[in-house]
Amino acid sequence: MRVIITKDYDQMSVWAANYVAKRILDFNPTEEHPFVLGCPTGSSPLGLYRHLVKLNQKGVLSFKNVVTFNMDEYVGLPVEHPESYHSFMWTNFFSHIDIKKENVHILDGNAKDLMAECKHYEEMIAAAGGVDLFMGGVGPDGHIAFNEPGSSLASRTRIKTLTTNTIQANCRFFDNDETKVPKQALTVGVGTVMDAREVLILCNGPKKARALHHMIENGVNHMWTSSMLQMHPHAVVVCDEEASVELKMSTYDYFKDKQRIEGSIEEYVNLYK
Repeated sequence: MRVIITKDYDQMSVWAANYVAKRILDFNPTEEHPFVLGCPTGSSPLGLYRHLVKLNQKGVLSFKNVVTFNMDEYVGLPVEHPESYHSFMWTNFFSHIDIKKENVHILDGNAKDLMAECKHYEEMIAAAGGVDLFMGGVGPDGHIAFNEPGSSLASRTRIKTLTTNTIQANCRFFDNDETKVPKQALTVGVGTVMDAREVLILCNGPKKARALHHMIENGVNHMWTSSMLQMHPHAVVVCDEEASVELKMSTYDYFKDKQRIEGSIEEYVNLYK
């Protein structure tokens, strides 16, 4: 696991956006051989999306030959609802770039047969050749996508009942009213994420500090599902200083020392200035 510690949220977002851009550019996607990108929602990736949009609008990066698969979607929330993940993605990312609408895939939380929808989603990912890079965030309790504590580390796309912690964390998007937050979601599984050829996780702010500690310092544990990334051959965690406060000093010094030797921050922060 590679861990990049940045000074603040903006530097984390710039580093991550340039990293994703370089991966796509190096891949040199074509219509016949597109780059497959996994996309998250939530507050953590907003800066990442803003900087990717800037790179696209500057002509540095094109999404014409990029296929996307989102991590999750609420069950029973209308697609046009401002807090649906369909709305989130088109409002904050897709409508600002040159991606083809047919290349965007988001789970249908209103499907008549939700289990069939989940099975079909896995089939579409496989038909696309698998995910080249799955971007993601992490919850305060260490969950990735909607794989709540206790989820199987071999899980696939499925229906999940959300925990009280997740509902409370998300109620800020629903007028701070927990009764308005959907109680279920469709989500890719931990196994689905682990199948990606590369995973990039964003972790920012003091509320995520405990999750970062468990994700990179403690052992693999289904109660902290993001800890499974310790087993991924190409996992990158990008965090800010505030999220690193619960790391052991030796762990913090180790990753900061690697950054100094490798020039990790300048490597991507300055790439497209």
